[in-house]
Amino acid sequence: FLGAGKPPLYGDYEAQRHWQEVTYNLPIRQWYFNTSDNNLMYWGLDYPPLTAYHSFVCAYVAKLINPDWIALHTSRGYESQPHKLFMRTTVFVADLLVYIPAVVLYCFSLKETSTKKKASALCILLYPGLILIDHGHFQYPLSLGFALWGVICLSHDWDLLGSAAFCLALNYKQMELYHSLPFFCYLLGKCFKKGLKGKGLVLLTKIAGTVVASFAVCWLPFCTDVEQIMQVLRRLFPIDRGLFEACMFSSPPPRLANIWCSLSVLIKIKNVISPQTQLKLSFAVTFLSLLPTCIKLTVQPSLRGFKFALVSCALSFFLFSFQVHEKSILLVSVPVCLIINEIPFMATWFLLVSTFSMLPLLLKDGLLLPYAVTMLAFLLVCGASFSIFEKTSAEDLQLKPFSLSLKGYVSWFKSFPKVVRSLFLLSVTLMGVLSLLSSALHPPQRLPDLFPLAVSLISCLHFLLFLVYFNIVILWDSKNSKSQKKIS
Repeated sequence: FLGAGKPPLYGDYEAQRHWQEVTYNLPIRQWYFNTSDNNLMYWGLDYPPLTAYHSFVCAYVAKLINPDWIALHTSRGYESQPHKLFMRTTVFVADLLVYIPAVVLYCFSLKETSTKKKASALCILLYPGLILIDHGHFQYPLSLGFALWGVICLSHDWDLLGSAAFCLALNYKQMELYHSLPFFCYLLGKCFKKGLKGKGLVLLTKIAGTVVASFAVCWLPFCTDVEQIMQVLRRLFPIDRGLFEACMFSSPPPRLANIWCSLSVLIKIKNVISPQTQLKLSFAVTFLSLLPTCIKLTVQPSLRGFKFALVSCALSFFLFSFQVHEKSILLVSVPVCLIINEIPFMATWFLLVSTFSMLPLLLKDGLLLPYAVTMLAFLLVCGASFSIFEKTSAEDLQLKPFSLSLKGYVSWFKSFPKVVRSLFLLSVTLMGVLSLLSSALHPPQRLPDLFPLAVSLISCLHFLLFLVYFNIVILWDSKNSKSQKKIS
């Protein structure tokens, strides 16, 4: 694990263990407050209540096995093989209970052949990014799992259950805000289509009640006074720390594949713009980048449009929003997994780039071999399952409506498949070479951040192009209008 045996913080593994220590030994009213028993500078809780409750449940089991694992103060930095086995098991159990069943159910509810359903499930479960972060870097897949259950429920018109499931996701990790606008716009659009003077108003009222009730249940122990609520919110959204607070590497240049970190190579944003202005700027750019998709989804709500909007909006948040972490790309990748059966070539390409973008983090975790093996396995399985190189025409990539709108330029699209395949091969080759250089060579002394910086810049360029692509697919999608009839 990253930070293993390295005081004073030890790493993300220790963060999860410490939260178990805190939630088990301290009363709820102290979980988010700085006290003599809870030093917030030492992995203080900064996720919503559901994460804290999950830590408490894990701590209760840990206490039964070995009380030393969560002993107050004395357990800091605790590392042993039995404890590592226990912690890995808790992640695997979370996978088995929430994430994996959601993936399997989603894939087998698709209107595809049995073979394609199995192929989709296999490819999604083999996605390297989630495997490496959950089981290598160490985190739990519950927020993504709950969000996926929300998608499944909405696809079966179980709108209230879907709303509740997404509320659980949001109350497990605040980064699920990346997916909040597509959920909101899709459900609001559905209410508009049913008519806000009749069934639509009833549905909207029920959804609002479900959301309020879900949040109330999750936050009930913290609603004893206003200061409790405000302190939790301050921990969840530490906006005073600036635009780059969530980057793993604080020293310049930041090594994150979003637009702000990439621009900081040329312009030292931290020195030029005040934290408050950084917040306003990132909010404005993020909002403007996702506005067209949200308007389209509200006006023409469809399940297909909803899934593509999850990708586009999450990618906008990752590229332009405030305090992004390398691992946040998973919030884009999981929705991309949901459309791998529709655009297997582009989905496979994106999922490879998303894992590559986390290379500096993975190398620090000592995950080079698992990274190489899982990336190769994923590429081979996707290539064999979907024959991705045979699906590069404008129609296969959902670009036919866009190509027709270009009129005189349509002839250019005849060579489009060959161009796209060539770009893909160039991209994969570049990722392979950079991965090899990053792991095998020491950078020049004058440029110690050369390789991580190259990884972040190349990944950012890919993500910007993917954002343009997904927005084109959404805005020129003619299938949405057909599926509206089913909703109304």
